[in-house]
Amino acid sequence: MRILFLALLFAIPPAHGQLSDAAPEAASGRQERQAVHSAKFMIATANPHASRAGLEMLRTGGSALDAAIAAQLVLNLVEPQSSGIGGGAFLLHWDGATRRVAAYDGRETAPAAARTDRFLAPDGRPMALEEAVASGRSVGVPGLLRMLQLAHLRHGALTWAALFQPAIRLAEDGFPVSPRLHALIKSDPLLRSSAGARAYFHDAAGAPLAVGHLLRNPRFAALLRRIAAEGPDAFYLGAVAREVVAAAAAPDRYGRTGDLSEQDLAGYRALEREALCGAYRGHRICGAPPPSSGGFTVLSLLGVLEQFPIAGLRPDSSGAAHLFAEAGRLAYADRDHYLADPAFVAVPVAGLLGRGYLRERAGLVHAERSMVRAPHGTPPGAPAALGADATVEAGGTSHLSVVDARGNAVSMTSSIESQFGSRIFVHGFLLNNQLTDFSFLPEEGARPAATRLEPGKRPRSSMAPSLVFAPEGGLRMVLGSPGGGAIINYVARVLVATLDWRFDIQRAISAPNMGSRNRQTEIEKGTALEGIAAALSALGHPVAAIPMTSGLQGIVAGLGGLTGGADPRREGVVLGD
Repeated sequence: MRILFLALLFAIPPAHGQLSDAAPEAASGRQERQAVHSAKFMIATANPHASRAGLEMLRTGGSALDAAIAAQLVLNLVEPQSSGIGGGAFLLHWDGATRRVAAYDGRETAPAAARTDRFLAPDGRPMALEEAVASGRSVGVPGLLRMLQLAHLRHGALTWAALFQPAIRLAEDGFPVSPRLHALIKSDPLLRSSAGARAYFHDAAGAPLAVGHLLRNPRFAALLRRIAAEGPDAFYLGAVAREVVAAAAAPDRYGRTGDLSEQDLAGYRALEREALCGAYRGHRICGAPPPSSGGFTVLSLLGVLEQFPIAGLRPDSSGAAHLFAEAGRLAYADRDHYLADPAFVAVPVAGLLGRGYLRERAGLVHAERSMVRAPHGTPPGAPAALGADATVEAGGTSHLSVVDARGNAVSMTSSIESQFGSRIFVHGFLLNNQLTDFSFLPEEGARPAATRLEPGKRPRSSMAPSLVFAPEGGLRMVLGSPGGGAIINYVARVLVATLDWRFDIQRAISAPNMGSRNRQTEIEKGTALEGIAAALSALGHPVAAIPMTSGLQGIVAGLGGLTGGADPRREGVVLGD
């Protein structure tokens, strides 16, 4: 049967207008980028200002973790729609000396007063996402600063205060509004629902800030000075905490108030967890463990793909897209059913990633037709009676990758959830809306959803910061992306492109996105992959050509030094020595 499967798969004809192997970037209309090379250290972030801040730390002897913190603080300022101290993050750290991977969890938590029916309308149906987002009821306890402090205590080389200086300078001196930030402000009517956000992101006449407008943020600069001097307690305790709580408690446009408390902020704890690692084609791939679903789902998708010779298929063929989408359907089906905060749900990760189980799941893939909708499996150790998940994920997230001169590495994905988070702007930064990452339907019949909202619980995430190690054990790649629920497909696609198809990192990042989240089969709009839509439809795929604005940042380590790539879909750049 496997021989028949391969014969059928390889027989799927390529579509007209498909990408050539020589120039996968050209079909999207984006300017082609070249990979960046460096001998000693490198940083790739979503914004040039942030990359320069991290480079400043690396040049003065800072560690990869130091550079990541400095860059993240600048991202809060220049990319406020995506991440910041009002949100959370997952971070992987590779220690080049001890050869150890550490995973840090700075995911937000639900307030103690939160209840499972938080996002149900009076008739018992789930609210529309737009109705739930711009409200204090969507705000979780921010975790970013506590996580950065915990990681810095263990991996920092420079002083905590030194890491804040680039962001403080930029907040005081100002920076020009980029075309991307202008466009996002212009396209987001919910920003006007908050007086603070309306005043900061619009001019005196009420128009979105123009491209090139010099944007200063003195309140944020003052807060950063306090946190630099006093540590995160300046944020989690005292006057700033009271201001955050008051902002979340203010009535939204429907008259609803949030229930975040000072006790919630004071009690937040970041966690160090064991990284989730698995094998693919002889390489070791490590990701963030639950409550992130990113590490698991990337490994699950690749574990199914490993049963098939996708390396022998043309990267731009309908056969490759078919296999990748079907593997994604299976992985997302299990993710949606089982993955949640392990403090509240027994997540059967070992069973889900067992080789025998993944072979069994791969047996559901057929050459001649799509599954369309894959069922979840029943792995060893699966809990009984879980309800269906009803989570709607947005994509306000950022990623950065760093390697320092000592061989240490950081892969960090951070987020305030949707674009501009809750739209609540307080003390110069935006608060997250991460509580909308919980399932709006808390149960299905009498069966609770694994991702239902509960007090103190961390919402499931798709963030997938990744570290890849060569068969001999050395660091091979640092990778990650923003993109909401599609992050997993973005990261897995680049891993296939580099490990199976031998693309360099920039070519892999620039190539068109594709995949399935166990619904439609998504191909990136405006790329030559639209040319294989008919062939996929003939296999039963419900195909949608949509914008797939990944923000991939990757670094590959090799004998010749470091090679980096940044996503041309956003503003990111790679800098090195």
